[in-house]
Amino acid sequence: MSQKERHPLKAMALMSAILSQIVGSVVIGVFGGRWLDRTAGTEPLFLIIGLLTGLAAGTYSMLRTVRHYFSGD
Repeated sequence: MSQKERHPLKAMALMSAILSQIVGSVVIGVFGGRWLDRTAGTEPLFLIIGLLTGLAAGTYSMLRTVRHYFSGD
């Protein structure tokens, strides 16, 4: 996309998508890790693993979204 074709609302939509993907992935990872910790009795282990997995999944999803947004260049 050239600079003329980009619309400010598209940039806002991209930022909203990135934010929701990162936050959603981290929240799912943390709550899933807490649930596994409660059921298995290993207090901080799965919480940390879930947090790191959520961050990795959110980052990967964000990179795919940004690549798709700029694929027209």
